[in-house]
Amino acid sequence: MNLSEILKILGDECRLRIINLLLEQRLCVCDIEKILGTTQSNTSRHLTKLKMAGVLSATKKSQWIYYSMNERFLKENEKLIEFLKEKFFQQEIFRKDLIRLKELKEKGEECEHVLTKVQRSDI
Repeated sequence: MNLSEILKILGDECRLRIINLLLEQRLCVCDIEKILGTTQSNTSRHLTKLKMAGVLSATKKSQWIYYSMNERFLKENEKLIEFLKEKFFQQEIFRKDLIRLKELKEKGEECEHVLTKVQRSDI
């Protein structure tokens, strides 16, 4: 990916917020939409753009698709990732997203945990 393509894909706040979250851990669409407060279709649209650009990788588990940062993209853009992390830390919206991620995990409300709870109640 050339520089103009990278800057174009990063030129959207929602996509930057997604990257901020996925630098912490892999997540499914529903977890990302909960944290960002966006719709499933909007979240999916941004995830698709990031995946098509090679920024993200996706793996399917049951009916969910989990997204993570593409290892190749991370290796090829180490300095950019360092810069982004620094900027994410400086801006409140990105810090709040990470707080919501932490709360989601602590409450056990991630997709995998919710599925496990539902399956247990069916027994």
